[in-house]
Amino acid sequence: MTNPVLENLKSRRAVRKYLPKQVEQEKLDLILEAGTYAPTGMGAQSPVIIAVQNPETAEKLRKLNAKVMGRDNDPYYGAPTILLVLACSERGTKVEDGSCVLENMMLAAHSLGLGSCWIHREREMFESPEGKELLSQWGITDPLTGVGALALGYPDGELPQPKPRKEGYIIKVL
Repeated sequence: MTNPVLENLKSRRAVRKYLPKQVEQEKLDLILEAGTYAPTGMGAQSPVIIAVQNPETAEKLRKLNAKVMGRDNDPYYGAPTILLVLACSERGTKVEDGSCVLENMMLAAHSLGLGSCWIHREREMFESPEGKELLSQWGITDPLTGVGALALGYPDGELPQPKPRKEGYIIKVL
C-alpha cells in the first residue's frame, strides 16, 4: 500500500547545504502553520516559533550557536531561513512539545520541496546573556527554554540516501 504521508516520512532527509534562494512567504507560512498543529502536553501549546529571514539576525544566531560549540563555522549550513523553537520553561513537557513542532515543520518543508536540518544548542544559546538580549529585542519576556531550530531552504544538490533500518528496531509483543 502506498500513502503520500508515509512516503513523505520515508523520503525526508537532513539537508546540510542550501541554495542562497530565500524561502517564499507562502511556503514559510504553511510550514509555520504545520508547527502550530503539533501535539503538545495537555494541549497547552507551550512552544513559540521564531522565523528568522533577516540576514543580519541570522548571522548573529550563527555566531551565537557556533560560540556554544566552541567553533567558528556555520551551524545552520548557510540556510537562508532559521526557525527557532522555544517552549515555556515551566512546562514539564517543553522538550517533547518543541520536538513535535520541529518534526511537523520538517515534514511540511519536505512536502513543499524544501530541505531542513534539525539544529541543536538553542537551550544554551538562549540561556546566555546574548541570547536573552535577542529575546528581549524581539519583545519576548516569557520564561522560555530553547528546544531546537531548523535550518530551512532549498537543497543545493540531491537528498542523501537513507541508511538501512537497523535490525531489532521494532519489537512486537502480541
